[in-house]
Amino acid sequence: MKRFWLVFILGIVVGFFIFPLIGVCYIRFGYAPVATAAPPFPFEQWLATSALKARISREAPAKSPVAPTDENLVAGAKIYQEDCAVCHGVHDRSKTAIAKGMYPQPPQFFRGDDVADDPVGVTYWKIANGIRLTGMPAFRGSLSDTQLWQVAQLLANTDGLPPDAAKLVGIPAAK
Repeated sequence: MKRFWLVFILGIVVGFFIFPLIGVCYIRFGYAPVATAAPPFPFEQWLATSALKARISREAPAKSPVAPTDENLVAGAKIYQEDCAVCHGVHDRSKTAIAKGMYPQPPQFFRGDDVADDPVGVTYWKIANGIRLTGMPAFRGSLSDTQLWQVAQLLANTDGLPPDAAKLVGIPAAK
């Protein structure tokens, strides 16, 4: 019985003091991958993705107060071109130097990385709140709620954009 308590106390010491000390040393002595070109921490992507999905499922609006009309999609394309394209690109141009240097790589919405299958409320949430540790800023302080929804509608409807909106994001006119 005495041996059990010795092992138990040793386990508590290791669990509460030694492991955290190793973690602090790992970070303090510069072993942690902090450069965008460095490989991720073990479990980093899983932790970040799990937390993001849980938060979005709890907070993302179910319905959009802004309809995907031609007028709103064109307005969303103008905002996208001005504020989003530098990272997320447009159809007819290659990835920018900024996008190439980011980690994780930002999705290129008009070059194959689609969010059209995401509910519009999820896209709205990401635009409004940003995504920590990805370079995705929150636009809630810079754009109005209507503008946030216009961009979300644009991204949710990439397959059926009106010609004026398609032109703004570099999609060739249908023949």
